Amino acid sequence: MPLTLVPTPIGNLEDITLRALRVLRNADLIACEDTRTSSVLLRRYHIAAPLVPFHLHNEKECLPRLMGALRAGKSVAVVSDAGTPGVSDPGWILLRSALDEGLEADVLPGPSALLPALLLSGLTPHPFLFLGFPPEKPGARGELFQSLRGVPWTLCFYISPHKAVRQIAEMAEVWGDRRAALVREISKVYQESIRAPLSGLLSRLEQGLKGEMVLVVEGHVPGGEDGDKNAWKAEADVLHAEGATVRSAVEAIVARHPVAKNAVKAYLLSLKSTNGDGDGGV
Repeated sequence: MPLTLVPTPIGNLEDITLRALRVLRNADLIACEDTRTSSVLLRRYHIAAPLVPFHLHNEKECLPRLMGALRAGKSVAVVSDAGTPGVSDPGWILLRSALDEGLEADVLPGPSALLPALLLSGLTPHPFLFLGFPPEKPGARGELFQSLRGVPWTLCFYISPHKAVRQIAEMAEVWGDRRAALVREISKVYQESIRAPLSGLLSRLEQGLKGEMVLVVEGHVPGGEDGDKNAWKAEADVLHAEGATVRSAVEAIVARHPVAKNAVKAYLLSLKSTNGDGDGGV
């Protein structure tokens, strides 16, 4: 087979299939994200095929070389740093180009973080919707989260540790405090499944978490978001009636509910304006 996308272990190097090893040993070229990462696996299994760097930053530049090899009848294997290439990892452009030219291509079954995380979440595994990494730009990310608000399917994301707090807080603001799970370091020594409402995940993340992460979030439940909104607003009403300052009330509410400070502050100020109160210690 001239072109083969080969899944590689996402943690434990024993999570490699016999077929994947055979394809890698027989390859004329192995296109990989990072030669240093792939070399660890290849040394472990005594595979000596030459490596060609092929990542998100050089895909277009490297594509002609790999396509030329395929046209010449050479066998090209594609791997990512971990998991199945082509989904949230390099490989799809080459696969699409090969298929467009009628060249032979195949994708092997194998390791992926998605399905283990979905099952370990304890949430309904089907139907589910996989969305990869959330968009980098806040505007595009906000539009995506709004578009998913009424989707009843379980939602799955890959998420970066240093972006997790901000992005999960945005999800909670749009969707309410849904049930969720953060599954990290799958198949590695420190594998962990954190099952909690989005607010609970935020609390854990603020304590510091590292590693590769998959976020699984419950789909829309009719009335669920409204109930979450009413919960923090009901607490705001009580704190306002008790004479709490806006500042102290905001701090208390955001500590217990996944809602933006500005939204809570605006709501409390509207209560004070309606009742003719002063600034309440803003």
